[in-house]
Amino acid sequence: MSRKDNSGKGKASGRGGGNTRKRSSARGNAPLQRKKPTIKKEQKGGKTNHQKNPDGIRLNKYIANSGICSRREADTYIKTGLVSVNGNIINQMGYKVQLNDDVRFDGRRINPEPDTYVLLNKPKAVATTTSESKGLTVMDLISNATTANVKPVGRLGRNATGLLLFTNDDKLVKKLHSKGMPRLFHIELDKNLKASDLQKIEEGLTIDGKTVEVEEISYVENSPKKEIGLKIKNMGNSIIRDIFGHLGYDVVKVDCVTIAHLTKKDLPRGRWKILTKKEVELFSMM
Repeated sequence: MSRKDNSGKGKASGRGGGNTRKRSSARGNAPLQRKKPTIKKEQKGGKTNHQKNPDGIRLNKYIANSGICSRREADTYIKTGLVSVNGNIINQMGYKVQLNDDVRFDGRRINPEPDTYVLLNKPKAVATTTSESKGLTVMDLISNATTANVKPVGRLGRNATGLLLFTNDDKLVKKLHSKGMPRLFHIELDKNLKASDLQKIEEGLTIDGKTVEVEEISYVENSPKKEIGLKIKNMGNSIIRDIFGHLGYDVVKVDCVTIAHLTKKDLPRGRWKILTKKEVELFSMM
């Protein structure tokens, strides 16, 4: 049979008239094949949208950083369904999570960051919030203090000044919210506080059907009687204004002087410091 008879559908080879050849699949000549997008199957009880975020941390590393076990051991625990993220059991290797995700090992929430404690001497006109839409906030002031996901414990009004504690220690936060956090405030009123009203506050006021108790209250020494020292465990933002407003006074200034055993010593307004081990340990005595 002649070469002419061995025709194919391909293009002429150029070696002779009408001679054709089949398309070669040799290296460099293979037809381009478009890769089909890989679709990750959703794990039972889990979601894969975290995988798109390159800033996430691998789940096994997250667990290892929390001090529970090694990464290799964490993989085993993940496979056996002992780990959940935001309420969903995750058994996918390489799954990534964010630092603010609710990650639980055998039902107990874990934290990959070391417990961190920051004390700020808050200036006026700064909001106590983690929201980024409130102008200058206390989170902006401590942005260089730590990379840990700390949050303020208790609140101070925008125009209040003084000490504010931040931490990522959930156990301490729960303890302070349940038992209260003693704070001493230097308060200035629009007029002198009557001795009879001071006594009423000392004995406990009923405001909107709730009894408001204080630890201590007194006039500030060598100052007008409109300047008051008030120690209270309540961690609310408006409690001080509620107390004095109930008796017909306007609060002009509020300054948090101490939090438990912590003071403003060597901490200028607008500055922060990391608490020492001893300062942290003293919270256990509360």
